Amino acid sequence: MSHRLTVTLLAAALLAACQSSPTAQHAPEAEAATAAADAQRTHQAAAAARSEQATLDSIVVTGTRLHRGQAKAVMPTGHVYAPPAPPAPVMAMEYRVAHAPLAPPANTEKYAERDDNPVKRTLDEPVSTFSVDVDTGSYSNVRRMLREGQRPPADAVRAEEFINYFRYGHAAPTDRSRPFNVTTELAPAPWNAKRQLLMVGIKGYDVPKATLPPANLVFLLDTSGSMESPDKLPLLKQSFAQLVPQLRRQDRVSIVVYAGSAGLVLPPTPGDRHEEILAALDRLQAGGSTNGGDGIRLAYAMAKQAFVKEGVNRVILATDGDFNVGTVSQDALETMVADQRRSGIALTTLGFGTGNYNDALAEKLADVGDGNHAYIDTLQEGRKVLVDEMQSTLLTIARDVKIQVEFNPAVVSEYRLIGYENRVLANEDFANDKIDAGDIGAGHEVTALYEITPVGSGADRLPALRYGDRQVAAGAPTDEVAHVRLRYKLPGQDSSRLIEAPVARTSLTTQPSDAFRFASAVAAYADLLRGGQRIDAWDWRDVARTARQAGGRDPHGLKAEFIELVDQARRLVAVPDDAPAIAGE
Repeated sequence: MSHRLTVTLLAAALLAACQSSPTAQHAPEAEAATAAADAQRTHQAAAAARSEQATLDSIVVTGTRLHRGQAKAVMPTGHVYAPPAPPAPVMAMEYRVAHAPLAPPANTEKYAERDDNPVKRTLDEPVSTFSVDVDTGSYSNVRRMLREGQRPPADAVRAEEFINYFRYGHAAPTDRSRPFNVTTELAPAPWNAKRQLLMVGIKGYDVPKATLPPANLVFLLDTSGSMESPDKLPLLKQSFAQLVPQLRRQDRVSIVVYAGSAGLVLPPTPGDRHEEILAALDRLQAGGSTNGGDGIRLAYAMAKQAFVKEGVNRVILATDGDFNVGTVSQDALETMVADQRRSGIALTTLGFGTGNYNDALAEKLADVGDGNHAYIDTLQEGRKVLVDEMQSTLLTIARDVKIQVEFNPAVVSEYRLIGYENRVLANEDFANDKIDAGDIGAGHEVTALYEITPVGSGADRLPALRYGDRQVAAGAPTDEVAHVRLRYKLPGQDSSRLIEAPVARTSLTTQPSDAFRFASAVAAYADLLRGGQRIDAWDWRDVARTARQAGGRDPHGLKAEFIELVDQARRLVAVPDDAPAIAGE
């Protein structure tokens, strides 16, 4: 609907005021000058009105201030103020000023800049080291954008979080003498048969929910004014409400909120008081600015007050965006969280909503807080994160888990780690137990992919060295492609343990598993969203076809949804609107 502001300028009222003065009554010249000044002010007022860029329904007067927008109980009677009618027979001058609708709010979402891992020459750098990552927030956040018809920015796409969103059925450990099992699979790369993909899979032992140790949970919830939309605080409350019935008598729950200041909504409360916890959640309302720093301090104070020795102690932070009051420096917030993790309290971050979402901060705080990061865009995703995967989130079975792969230069000419760009570690940090790394929870899976170029394949991407010398590889065994090492700490211990697993050349298969093929399709999908520079001639149809053929069991419909997202992304990124849908092929 077109909105217009009618500005009625009552020159008669001004003229009457002038006529009441002796000067106006006895000096026509002064009266003429006053009228001219009044006319000038009239035109200036009209020009000022035309400069307004908002859609106005009315001008509301409260005391001596003017407010733009809807009139809502601003006068004692609840009515919009109207000036008294001018005395007859004075004529009023009326100006109609058309206004454009309000522009949509600026998108201030923040994503950390990142470049893809480069191709490495094995002779120069045979060793690759990185920290494990079990975050999934990037995938569901990008899914939200695609459903809204928005092309995701490249920096929002983290390949490892796309890959780790799905389960691949890696073999679990046979007993608890080691907290997880390591498997590898080697096959030709689907986008270039001259190259190969090495999949490294880690699977932690599972724990039934009923046998989880007592949990001390602090829900740290953003209730600032920007959380008012349905995909923010209302979705947050519904998502957390799904977790409440899972809580037990031995668990403790606190609720801390923050807006302009932080406050305690629910002190540490036994987990079986479901109605009390749900009522506290239901009372939450949005309003004010965002003082996340004070909220974090109060949340950790509550976590320490209810600390459970030999139990689970975790703060779960749910927010839509920046902290704009109090401690706002990301470095200062990271230091605060890093200090607190040493007390045995982990931090999980959950993102909600659009427009001002600070992905870079949420992901980094979870990293330094020995926790994980997820993004909740639907109630189904809320259940996946807070119910289906909660035992993995809560119970850490291995800390500071690092992966190191040494490639054999006699067999591998080049390699490239897919994703994990912000998890790469210096090689010397692998055995340094002071260096923080990712944690693995009960039942967690971690998947990593390397693209490798075999020696003599003719598929090298780096130029040959004029003075290259392969004598360094002369003594290397030719029956091994690589050697995989993992270091981890058991909870409560400071010294790491080592697991090693060679990758035999004879393990190369031309009939990879469905898990391998689906993971490669997800990796290629992430690459296409980032510009498609690493997968040769493969395109969206190749990704969808491979995923469809390798789908296998899909109890929650996540793989079928993935194929639909490939189609949506394809239409947004590079294909005319009249192209047939992939999902229907």
